[in-house]
Amino acid sequence: MRFLLLLSALCCAVPAAQAQPPSVATPAPLRYNVVELQVDAQREVGNDLMAATLYVEDNHANPATLAGNLNRALAEAVRLAREQPAVRVRTGNNATYPVYAPRTNQLQGWRGRAEVRLETRDFAAGSALIGRLQATMQLAGVAFSVSPEARKAAENELVAEAIAAFRQRAEIVQKAMAGRGYKIQRVALGSSGPPPPRMMMAARAAIAEAAVPAPPAEGGVTMLTVTASGAIEIE
Repeated sequence: MRFLLLLSALCCAVPAAQAQPPSVATPAPLRYNVVELQVDAQREVGNDLMAATLYVEDNHANPATLAGNLNRALAEAVRLAREQPAVRVRTGNNATYPVYAPRTNQLQGWRGRAEVRLETRDFAAGSALIGRLQATMQLAGVAFSVSPEARKAAENELVAEAIAAFRQRAEIVQKAMAGRGYKIQRVALGSSGPPPPRMMMAARAAIAEAAVPAPPAEGGVTMLTVTASGAIEIE
């Protein structure tokens, strides 16, 4: 009997609970005189990082012999590069592929390419090493860029400049609209910069036992930009 009374009470309570109207969220207050702003802070930063790619190519009828020739040339390049403490060296792409006759499509032999990549902040040492390696390798290209440490330091300073410029622009807008003041609703910061400039060098044929002049190394500059964008409300 008690169970039936309890069940009857629950059945009556459920429709009553469902009959209550759902709660309505309080709408956000309307905002007027909201102005979107965007300002940039820019600075030229000297490129302090030099990167270069050199490669060696060869042909042979035997792929194993070809691979051995490429590996020996690459090992010698790495050995010479390690003699320069200011230069970081690592191997790049290393590929071997078949060569077919144009008409008969018969296998003629094999061609391979192996790369070595250099990176340094000492442009003189990097340039001298490139000239030395060009006696047996070909230069694919040289790129100059801003190092991560220098970029971070410059962008940290540009952040402060961008925020100051944002506030200055907000004050100009507030005065132009004859407002008593303004409130910053939101501010977003972003940074950008062009990709590292790449100077392609003309390929050189292998010159055995020849002294190759070091290529000129002028790093140039990179324009870094920090953007402050957001909205203010004029009071």
